[in-house]
Amino acid sequence: MPIYEYRCQECKSLFETIVTSSETAPEPVCPKCGSSVVKKTISASSFRISSGSSSIPSGALSGCSTKSGFS
Repeated sequence: MPIYEYRCQECKSLFETIVTSSETAPEPVCPKCGSSVVKKTISASSFRISSGSSSIPSGALSGCSTKSGFS
């Protein structure tokens, strides 16, 4: 299930919500002020790759690797 990040256009609060299905998902509502005038933002990635050393295990992104953690 994807997690989307929104910014309230009324109070400028930033919040996240889990979306189970785009067809049946209700419009997001700001948890701080209750406004439904929100805008989806671009979120930062959940991992970081730095030069010289990777914080991602070797083969984790390849899907065919036995080190990917999936069976």
